Amino acid sequence: MYAIVEIAGQQFKVAKDQKVYVHRLPAEEGSSITFDKVLLVDNGGDVTVGAPAIDGAQVGAKVLEHLKGDKVIVFKKKRRKGYRVKNGHRQALTQILIEDIAFGGKKATAKKAAPKATKGGDDLKKIEGIGPKTSEALVNAGVDTYAKLAAKTADEIKEILVAESSTLSHLDPTTWPKQAEMAAAGKWEELQAWQDELDGGRE
Repeated sequence: MYAIVEIAGQQFKVAKDQKVYVHRLPAEEGSSITFDKVLLVDNGGDVTVGAPAIDGAQVGAKVLEHLKGDKVIVFKKKRRKGYRVKNGHRQALTQILIEDIAFGGKKATAKKAAPKATKGGDDLKKIEGIGPKTSEALVNAGVDTYAKLAAKTADEIKEILVAESSTLSHLDPTTWPKQAEMAAAGKWEELQAWQDELDGGRE
């Protein structure tokens, strides 16, 4: 069973035990929350579509953590006006865990999907320019340690990001392999000094 649900103004395809990043929610970490704007439910091939929402359908979730997304550079320029403004933005996000999908008095009992990558890897978010969504994309592709990231070329990393999501295609991974190499070698002070000079992971 899966559902299409509206959360914080965005629509998501969700299933039981799935983790989702959404716009920041006004709820405390560890609390439970319910979404009732369920637009579609697929219950084993039996599809129900709302008009716009399905009466009585709900998606229950648990708030795991509040965090910020990848940095996005916004550059504005006006020709022949000498106007140039550069700003960075990191979207406030909330990670939630879908706990159940209630529909017609029943809850989803689907089996937990096998994870795409094993846990216990390195924290790739310590690499400047890598946020939670980017880290998840890399882990899903099997790149879950600094050593594996260091072994990739910037072009190979770019292919992974583009294949995972079009929203990650703007990222520049040029420095990530070198950063990962330093992290794998334990050169944290040297890495930190270099990261202070980087702009969103770019030189």
